[in-house]
Formats: sequence, structure tokens, C-alpha cells
Amino acid sequence: MSWKHYRELIVWQKAMDLTDEIYRLVRKLPKEELYSLSNQLRRAAISVPSNIAEGHGRQTDKEFKQFLSIAKGSVFEAETQILIAVRQGYISNEDAQPVFSLCDEVGRMLTALITRS
Repeated sequence: MSWKHYRELIVWQKAMDLTDEIYRLVRKLPKEELYSLSNQLRRAAISVPSNIAEGHGRQTDKEFKQFLSIAKGSVFEAETQILIAVRQGYISNEDAQPVFSLCDEVGRMLTALITRS
């Protein structure tokens, strides 16, 4: 890998933005979702940049790809959970759009990085 630090990766930076947006949305969920959907969403959000960082710190490209793949799965998990929140009427589709856009962008970036690594 030619990067000195994972924080230089634009995909990691975008994943951090995604995490911020998801945390913003979680604040809108009802209190009864605190230990279910809210918790799951925060965990999925945290998983994306965390797995990018952990994979970057591994010894081989194969390990890096594996962690990027896990991060990509977490993007899809978070997106699905946001869709559930929209369908349940907890948040509006309009409020969810920034998260959907970032999910799409981060997912495409992860795919490209997996292909190149």
C-alpha cells in the first residue's frame, strides 16, 4: 500500500462522514428504538471506517481486501436499517437522502479499492 496512514484514504474520510450522518439520524428515532434499531445503526456505522482502518493496518493485501469487504457489508447493513426506519415512519425519506447518497458513494469507493488491491 502506498498510503502512509489510513486517514489519508478518501474512502475512510467519507466513511467518517457517513457515520456522522447516521448518528444525526439516530437522534430522530423514538426512545423505544434505543436498544434495537438505534444501537444496530450506530454499530453498523462505526464498523465501516473501523474496518477500513483495521484492514489498512494488516500485513497483506489479502487481509486488507477482507476488511474492506466487511466494511462494504456494513454499508449495506446501515442502508437497510435506514430503509427500515423510513418504512416505519421514524424518519423521512428526505432526511435519509444524505445517508443514502453517502452509502452509495462509500460502497462504490470500497468496490474500486477492493478491485485495485
